[in-house]
Amino acid sequence: MPKNVFVLGLDDLNAATLHSLPDADQYRFHQLLAPDELLTDDIQLMKLLASAERQLYEFDGTIDAIIGYWDFPVSSLVPLLCHRFGTTGPDLESVVKCEHKYWSRLEQQQVIDELPRFDIVDPHEVTAPPPGWDYPFWIKPIKSVSSAFAYKVRDDAELTTAVRKIRENIDWMGAPFQAVLDHVDAPPGIATSARACLVEEDVSGTQVTVEGYAAQGSVHVYGVVESINYSGTSSFLRYQYPASLPERVCDRLADISTRVIEQIELDNVTFNIEYFWDPDTDAINLVEINPRHSQSHARLFQMVDGWPNHLVELNVALGHPSVLPKSEGEHKVAAKWFLRRFDDGMVRRVPTEDAITDLGREVPGATVNIVAKEGCRLSELTHQDSYSFELAEIIVGGDNDDELSDKYERCVAALPFDIEP
Repeated sequence: MPKNVFVLGLDDLNAATLHSLPDADQYRFHQLLAPDELLTDDIQLMKLLASAERQLYEFDGTIDAIIGYWDFPVSSLVPLLCHRFGTTGPDLESVVKCEHKYWSRLEQQQVIDELPRFDIVDPHEVTAPPPGWDYPFWIKPIKSVSSAFAYKVRDDAELTTAVRKIRENIDWMGAPFQAVLDHVDAPPGIATSARACLVEEDVSGTQVTVEGYAAQGSVHVYGVVESINYSGTSSFLRYQYPASLPERVCDRLADISTRVIEQIELDNVTFNIEYFWDPDTDAINLVEINPRHSQSHARLFQMVDGWPNHLVELNVALGHPSVLPKSEGEHKVAAKWFLRRFDDGMVRRVPTEDAITDLGREVPGATVNIVAKEGCRLSELTHQDSYSFELAEIIVGGDNDDELSDKYERCVAALPFDIEP
């Protein structure tokens, strides 16, 4: 009998990915809450939890797995629901230890040295760098998504502006995250800190993401994805797999990742960890731990290795052994590009479905997801970083970097946007 797998915020793209997995006919994938209910500026965590529980209680069949691939609140709903319905999943406290940026740093420094200097501050009180600190540094909410309201500050004026913006928006994520903190036994200074901010030393280098999973107490790393920014900015231009790093660096990243995941006791879940590696000094700095699956990288693994990383997430959630094949795909490299605009504007026109279909014939294998919405201002889009606005996501595969760039430029030329200031 097919296994029933409930997916929080299941959308059409990821449903197609899940149905492409081997032996997909052995599973029934059910949407658990709609994406619009979860990806909103008004996160009512307890209402979402109650709604998801009601849907599951009303289901006439077995509940074999509960998974998700979005950031908060999905990342916290998964362990709550897995615990409630007895399915394989992570412990909530271990997830919160990853998502609470300050608590995560405290755990990391117990077992590794590869992290930047950090401190916790109250955004309603900070007016200058912490004692002993100099500019530049980063200030960011204790919990955020997609680098929203994370700012690099270089002087008092930039700090004042950043803190004002954070104060105006801190409850967007702070209030629902406090509801999660109330469910765990957090130490003093952590339990009521959902509206605090983290300050961190500015670090740089080649940015990469380590993908892995923990299952039954064992940690495994299965890939490293490279992140390339737009020149002179902190906004992503593309994710590229596999990363162009020396093997010894990948081995170090795997070792660091294993140590921090074991320290936090994160288990029965896929994860991804962001790092900087400085090729000049060989220094590594851990940026943050995401205790969830990365659906952004699924097509990249599929193009290069033959199967999307959803295969790992599904196997872990069902308690099955999980091995992702290597280099069995159609391409040697693959990239997910982010077409962005760095100024606000009103979106008058976006590419039509016909234009996207024509592009698929012009650039075989290319996948396009239009993010900007016709009739909206770019600043109204949710889950954007602090410095740019995402217009579209474009995924292509190839034999080398030049082929990836050529395909991307051809896609951009075929995707007309009309945006007025």
